[in-house]
Amino acid sequence: MTIVVGYRPDQFGEVALAHGITRARATSSPLVLVHVVREGDRPGVRAAEAEQLRAEVRDKTGTDVSVRQPTGDDSAEEVLQVVREVNAGLLIIGIRPRTAVGKLLMGSTAQRILMDSPVPVLAVKPGQAAAAVL
Repeated sequence: MTIVVGYRPDQFGEVALAHGITRARATSSPLVLVHVVREGDRPGVRAAEAEQLRAEVRDKTGTDVSVRQPTGDDSAEEVLQVVREVNAGLLIIGIRPRTAVGKLLMGSTAQRILMDSPVPVLAVKPGQAAAAVL
């Protein structure tokens, strides 16, 4: 089962990555990191960032990871496209706390992923330890 992690370089992406690494190790599953970048970013910069992410994960954890950096304005759809392409069995995303009003509003990337994902989604928050998978 391939595990896909929706990643961004902040505390939400880092907690999702930590959970992805833990699950990938526990289940001997391939790990794919999806880091959506904007259309204006130069391809050379994107390639360097992808290699840096791969190297950091490998150096810190010993886990090999594939990094995808799709470009587009619709981050949710870009992540879900990778989920379909790699035939993932699990998608992990970091989520931020929302106010009561924020919970009523539709259209957030995380909410779209949760509603439209063809596979189970593990939504994690900073401060939640990545427990071993049984």
